[in-house]
Amino acid sequence: MSEYILVIDEGTTSTRAVLFTADGSAVDSCQRPLTQHYPQPGLVEHDAEEIWNLTLSCAQAMVAKAGGADRIASIGITNQRETIVFWDKRTGKPLAPAIVWQDRRTADICAAMKDQGEEPVVQAKTGLLLDPYFSGSKIGWALENWPQLKEAGANLAVGTVESYLVYRLTGGSHITDASNAARTALMAIGSGGWDDGLMDLFGVPRDILPEITDCAGELGTTLPEHFGGAIRISGMAGDQQAATIGQGCFAVGQTKATFGTGAFVLTQTGTTLRQSRHRLLSTILYQLNGERHYALEGSVFVAGSLVQWLRDDLGLISHAAETEPLARSVADNGGVYLVPALSGLGAPHWRPDARATISGLSFAATKAHVARAALEAMAHQTYDLKTAFAADGADWAELRIDGGMVANDWMAQDLADMLAIDVERPAFVETTALGAAMLASVGCGLYPTLEDAAIMRGGVTRFAPMLEPEAREVRLSGWTNALARVLQH
Repeated sequence: MSEYILVIDEGTTSTRAVLFTADGSAVDSCQRPLTQHYPQPGLVEHDAEEIWNLTLSCAQAMVAKAGGADRIASIGITNQRETIVFWDKRTGKPLAPAIVWQDRRTADICAAMKDQGEEPVVQAKTGLLLDPYFSGSKIGWALENWPQLKEAGANLAVGTVESYLVYRLTGGSHITDASNAARTALMAIGSGGWDDGLMDLFGVPRDILPEITDCAGELGTTLPEHFGGAIRISGMAGDQQAATIGQGCFAVGQTKATFGTGAFVLTQTGTTLRQSRHRLLSTILYQLNGERHYALEGSVFVAGSLVQWLRDDLGLISHAAETEPLARSVADNGGVYLVPALSGLGAPHWRPDARATISGLSFAATKAHVARAALEAMAHQTYDLKTAFAADGADWAELRIDGGMVANDWMAQDLADMLAIDVERPAFVETTALGAAMLASVGCGLYPTLEDAAIMRGGVTRFAPMLEPEAREVRLSGWTNALARVLQH
């Protein structure tokens, strides 16, 4: 009897496979680190063959744990968005490095397009802004600069990570789900298809792109040799959309924030496509039976990767978990503010040229103050996003948080304090994988709707604001000043 959902969660810094039961319980998982390649400042790449090998290895371990392919009802896939892969249709083998969403190599191209007045058209069609974050400019750059892609001719296939994984798992199905397609800057998200004008703008031919599908349904079947038997694929979504689903944000106005490598806030806007006037993104949250549900999104490029940088590059800490006791060991930040623009600033500023700063240092400052400032930066950046959402008429009544960072109770409370709203954290914080499991369970018929599948979410912990308004204003004033100095350069 098929009783498990297998989720492939292909992230920026690691690849995981998670085995779920139909009630949302995570039975087991397998996780492997993914190598980051930085060939030059501002350039970030992955080895797509490594992505495939890690994915297959982790998924095979979970199929074995389940007792074989016949015990798996369905596979759900969720993935780092905007990262783009180039492969040979004949072999499935990658033809070039995968260009990661954090990569800034097309900043000048996007700036030139913006100067030419292209951004309003791009935003109206895609809900996105002209920024190297999105896939379209990456694809155009690669086609111009990597000769092997031109040499591949009609055998070149391009897609985001879930598209590439499906191609290899199925042995040749070239599809992408609507939530991922919406992040390429090549899709008109109101009509749901690739747009000729956008493809011309970025120099991307239609025939290399995948077919756009729903996020749940009969999406494909794996080759029997991968898992000792065929398994259907019935759910796919980009990681932030999957996390929003995993948090049960199905009513208009419900909001989640995921603190992983970056931080991403999405507010459900229903079947109405709302355009932001304050530098937020409009995006497809999910598409079912051809009907698209939308969200407003604010993207912060640096969150958990800031703690990783403190650990691996500065050597201030040995483990990420040390940041919580360090933050608690000092009464306040001592006037130290960290603006984490290590790969530019995302929403609502969109400054790919911005650089990180640590300000307010004196001999009185310790590594505890720096660690606290790093954690405080999460609430500060989220506050800036809340202000933009409110200006767009989509203020938050509460915030549902998830991701690896929010296991830190101090940070969860700091978010509640600085946002002055209740913050809710589920017992199972890896809601990205859970959302993919919910989609897959609907796609294979275990649940009739996503609202029914929300029972998989489980229990929650709530954090209420406790900070005095005066102390909150002092913090925000210090952050505003630190941020202004970064934006002036």
